[in-house]
Amino acid sequence: MKERVKWVWFCGAVIFFLILPWVAQALFGSTYITELLVQSMYFGIVALSLNLLLGYLGLPSLGHAAYMGIGAYTVAICIDKFQMGCLPASMIAMLVAASAAAIFGLFALRAREVYFLMITLALGMLVWGLAYRWVSLTSGDNGISGLMRPQIGPWSLDDINSYYYFVFIIFCICFLIIYRIKTSPFGHALVGIKESESRMRTLGYNCWLHKYICFVIAGFFSGVAGILYIFYNLFISPSILELPVNLESLLMVSLGGPGTVAGPILGAIMIVFLKEFVSIYTERWLIILGSMYIIVIIYAPNGLMEVVRIGKKFFTDRSFFKRKS
Repeated sequence: MKERVKWVWFCGAVIFFLILPWVAQALFGSTYITELLVQSMYFGIVALSLNLLLGYLGLPSLGHAAYMGIGAYTVAICIDKFQMGCLPASMIAMLVAASAAAIFGLFALRAREVYFLMITLALGMLVWGLAYRWVSLTSGDNGISGLMRPQIGPWSLDDINSYYYFVFIIFCICFLIIYRIKTSPFGHALVGIKESESRMRTLGYNCWLHKYICFVIAGFFSGVAGILYIFYNLFISPSILELPVNLESLLMVSLGGPGTVAGPILGAIMIVFLKEFVSIYTERWLIILGSMYIIVIIYAPNGLMEVVRIGKKFFTDRSFFKRKS
C-alpha cells in the first residue's frame, strides 16, 4: 500500500513539473522560472548522488562537485578540441567521471569521518588546480565557450522549454535508478554499514567494496549532472570546481534531509531559488543561506523532510481529532 502511495505521489509530481514551465511563463511572461528549474534538476542529480554517500553511508564529501566538473569539462574538451559529436562526448564524459571516482575512491575510503572530509576536499581542489593551470587543454580561467546544444533527430534543444523537458527526462531516469539502488539489498547493506560496520563485517559483508561501489556510482551520476550543466550554460570555467559549489551540494542534502530520496531534490530547489532571489537584494546571500541552515540543523536535524513527516503525522493522527471533538 505504501509503495502504491509513493508511485501516486511520483506520477503527480511528474504531471506537475510537466505543466509548470507553461504555467510559469503564462504568469510571469518569461522563461526565468524554467531556467531555474533546469538548474535545480541538474543540481538535484548532484545532491541525489551525494546523498548515496552522506545519507546511506554517513560519508560527507567536500569534493563531490569535482565529478560534475570533470563530466562538464570532458564534454567541452571533446567537442572543442577534438571536434566530437555531442553523444560520443557525453558517453566519454560519463566514463571519465566514473573512472575519476574509481581512482579517488582508492584514496578517500582509506579515511573516516573528518579525515574523509579533508581528503575529498583535497582531491576536489586537485581537480580545480588542473582545470586552472592546464591552460592548453582547459583554457584556464578563460574557460571553454562556443558550444551548442545537441539535436536529437528532429528535436532541437536550443529552446529552453525543449531543453527543460530533455533534462526532466534524464532527471527522472536518474531518480528512478537511485531509488532502486536505495530499495535494493545493496542499498539496505549501505545503511547497515552506516549503522554498524563491524556488525556487517561479522555477517560476512565486504564493507570496503560496498563503499567503493557506492563511491563510484555517486561519481558517475554527478558526471551526468555535469553533462546537463555544460549543455545548459554552453560555457565551462574552473569556478564550477571551487569550494562554494561543493558546499552548496552538501548543503542541499543536509537541508532537504539526508537518507531520503525526495529530501536532496527539495534542498536543491530551495538553494537554487533562494540563491537567485536573495542575491538580487544582497551580495551576502551566503549569510542568509548559512543562517537558514543553522536553524534547520538545530530544530530539524534530519532536514526539512523531517518537518514534512511531522506535519503529516500531526494531521493524520486520529487521536488529535478525537481530542478536538
